[in-house]
Amino acid sequence: MSKEDLMNIEEIMQYLPHRYPFLMVDRVISCEPGHDILAYKNVTVNEPYFQGHFPIKPVMPGVMIIEALAQTCGLLAFVTEGGKPSKDNVFYFVGIDKARFRQPVEPGDQLILKVKLIRRIRTIWKFSVRAEVDGKVVASAELMCAPGNV
Repeated sequence: MSKEDLMNIEEIMQYLPHRYPFLMVDRVISCEPGHDILAYKNVTVNEPYFQGHFPIKPVMPGVMIIEALAQTCGLLAFVTEGGKPSKDNVFYFVGIDKARFRQPVEPGDQLILKVKLIRRIRTIWKFSVRAEVDGKVVASAELMCAPGNV
């Protein structure tokens, strides 16, 4: 996959084991295996968590923003390795550092998911991640994932 290739939802579902309502990446805009990936999630009022978070003023939970970023990390890891998820091949989210949330994400926002591979030491992958809405950073962190089996 070159830096300019796009990945639609059907292709994303080949690389991620998640399904509705937990699939948090709608499209990959660009990907350079072993380096970085750019994707997005369209945030709609139909998301199940908005019923309770919060009924009067819907706000996307920070943990769901991190999950979208973690899934984007998983996409980059699978594409880099040239593999796809199976019962013997999955990546688990194993760590988070330096998490910051800067502004709320609301229905109607498009969450831009930016992930860069910092390093890979043995089986631990470390990524620098950032989520943006309208060019403004809404969340950032360093995430770690590692392969495992179910």
